[in-house]
Amino acid sequence: MDLLTTLVDKGLRRELPTREEALAVLATSDDDLLDVVAAAGKVRRHWFGRRVKLNYLVNLKSGLCPEDCSYCSQRLGSTAGILKYSWLKPDEASKAAAAGLAGGAKRVCLVASGRGPTDRDVDRVSDTIKAIKDQNEGVEVCACLGLLSDGQAERLRQAGADAYNHNLNTSEATYGGITTTHTYADRVDTVHKAHAAGLSACSGLIAGMGESDEDLVDVVFSLRELDPDSVPVNFLIPVEGTPLAKEWNLTPQRCLRILAMVRFVCPDVEVRIAGGREVHLRTMQPLALHLANSIFLGDYLTTEGQAGKADLEMIADAGFEVEGADQVTLPGHRATGGGGCGSHESDGGCGPQGVCGSAAAAPVQEARTDLVAVRRRGAGTDLAPNA
Repeated sequence: MDLLTTLVDKGLRRELPTREEALAVLATSDDDLLDVVAAAGKVRRHWFGRRVKLNYLVNLKSGLCPEDCSYCSQRLGSTAGILKYSWLKPDEASKAAAAGLAGGAKRVCLVASGRGPTDRDVDRVSDTIKAIKDQNEGVEVCACLGLLSDGQAERLRQAGADAYNHNLNTSEATYGGITTTHTYADRVDTVHKAHAAGLSACSGLIAGMGESDEDLVDVVFSLRELDPDSVPVNFLIPVEGTPLAKEWNLTPQRCLRILAMVRFVCPDVEVRIAGGREVHLRTMQPLALHLANSIFLGDYLTTEGQAGKADLEMIADAGFEVEGADQVTLPGHRATGGGGCGSHESDGGCGPQGVCGSAAAAPVQEARTDLVAVRRRGAGTDLAPNA
C-alpha cells in the first residue's frame, strides 16, 4: 500500500504524518491488518529494536477519589467492588515494588488516586521513592499523583523521581463528556510542569470510550505536540459500577490499528500497552509487541492483569527480549537525561454512553465481562502480587 510505504518513510525520519494519513490507518480493513502491523513494526524496530520495557504499577492509595472520571473504578460515586485503602507506608510500597522488579520490571510507577497531591502527600511519595531507590540500584521511578501545583514537580525530581505520568485520555473536544471536576487544560498544564522540572513526561490516552476516529487522531496529535517520552495506550476496562460499564467498542483488530497509528505519529517515543490489553487484544497480544516497545507487568491499579510469568513467556515466544536495567530505553537524540528513561534536562485512567463522538454507529462488540476481574492481591492486601 502506498499509504504504508509513506508512513514508514516518515516514521524513520520522525516526520509527522498528515491527519488524513492517520485516519486512513484506523480505516484500513481487517484484510490489510497484517500489512499495517508489519509497516508500523519497521518503525518500532528502527528506533527500539526488539526490546520490550517492563513497567510495574504500585497503587499507593486506592479508591477514595473526589474526581468524577467516568472510566475510573476509583471515581466519586463508583459502586465497583474495588480495594479501598489510604496511603501505603514507604516500606510497604517498596516491598510491593520489589516483586515487580524481581519479575524483570525496570520502572516502578507509583500511583495514587485523588485530584492532586498535597504538600504532605509529596513528602510521603518522596520518602517512598527514596526507600525504593535505596534498595534497588538503577530502578526508574515514575509518579502519577494527579494535577500538580507549582513547585511539586521540582520536589519530586529532587526526591529522585525520573518521570511523571498524567494522561490526556481523549480529545479536547470530548473531554468535558468524561470528566467535569477538572479540565483538559488542567491536564496539559501538569504535563508542562513535569517537563519544566526536568522529569521525563509520560502521557497517553484511553481508547474504547465511544470516541470517533477523529477524536483518537486529535488526542494522539496533541500528544505529539506535548512531546512526552512515554505514551501509554489504555484500552477501556468496562468495570461494573462505573458509567462506562456497557462500553464494549473494541476488537483486537481495532486495538492493533490504534497502536499502529500511535506508532506512526509518535515513532521514536516509548509506546506502552497499558490497561486492558488482556481484555481486548486477548490472544492477539503478541502481535501488539511489533507496535509497542513497553508493557505493564502483572496486575493494574484495581483490576487483574495477565500473570507476570505469562507476560515473560509471551515476549520470548514472540521473538522479543526484555530490556535490561543497563539499557537506555529511548533513542540517543531523546535520551538526554541521566536515567535509562532519557529524562528531559531543564534549565533550572465520557459521560453516558454515546456522548464521545460518532463511534456509536459501529457494530456492538461482545461484552467479555468474564475477562474483567477486580484486583484482590498485591499492594494494600496481605496476598502476594501477580508479578
